[in-house]
Amino acid sequence: MDMQRTIVLLAAATAVSVSPVLGQTAAPDFSGVWRHPTLPGFEPPAKGPGPVTNTKRRAQDGASDWNMLVGDHNSPILKPQAAAAVKKYGEVSLSGVTPPTPATQCWPMPVPYIFGSFNMQMVQQKDKVTILYGNPDHEIRRVRMNQPHPKAVTPSWYGDSIGHYEGDTLVIDTVGIRTDRPYAMADAYGTPYTKSLHVIERYSLLDYAQAKEGLERDAKENMRLPQGDIDRAYRGKHLQLQFTVEDEGSFTMPWTATITYGRGSEAWDEQVCAENPTEQFSNKNYDVPTSAKPDF
Repeated sequence: MDMQRTIVLLAAATAVSVSPVLGQTAAPDFSGVWRHPTLPGFEPPAKGPGPVTNTKRRAQDGASDWNMLVGDHNSPILKPQAAAAVKKYGEVSLSGVTPPTPATQCWPMPVPYIFGSFNMQMVQQKDKVTILYGNPDHEIRRVRMNQPHPKAVTPSWYGDSIGHYEGDTLVIDTVGIRTDRPYAMADAYGTPYTKSLHVIERYSLLDYAQAKEGLERDAKENMRLPQGDIDRAYRGKHLQLQFTVEDEGSFTMPWTATITYGRGSEAWDEQVCAENPTEQFSNKNYDVPTSAKPDF
């Protein structure tokens, strides 16, 4: 089943499943395709500790230079071992080699790394929320609603995610993200995470006037893609994700960031990373996940 058909079927299920029960307040409607077309994606917060940022900036606008990812290993949020990993990753980039990431190697992108995806669609149902991401591949997260984490969480690619609504805000709590995997990094700068990683997401709809501040922070920090599949003239409701990351194994303190989504001007395009396995910048194949033996 292709991605476009999957989206249609899930959307149809949503229309039935999110209808409010008599006497209950309806959940906010986050349906449709949301776009966040900047690289590498995280918007530093207006104030307070934020994510690792790029020390290499573009001359024309001062934004992060996507072609030279050199994270600030002196960031106060980093513990020594994490700072050393970010420094090493940056040195590879400075040498002229593009360091591998889960996105460039067709591996599942962990939380919060995956928040940098260009396309996102949310399917809301009574007992779960399904989040679909696009570019450079298609990935799916599943959030159980109004349930606790199990006493013993089995680590997985995206972790164990539980959610609930606080008024018009969807809150998602994620733990148990796999560390025994290639490219276990929290961001595009090679920042490592440990089994203690804990991420809380808060999704809210904003009027354009409210979203403008986040969009401006995004444009100041991150490299914008060409017009392409984003409608920059869009002035309707925006979706903003505010997330907090804590990990006593890698970070000295919790830090926050935002992702401010607008709407797209084109349909969701289908891309299959493993079907295009040659790195354009090095003319070699990606480290595409493969199985040594069948699962059944």
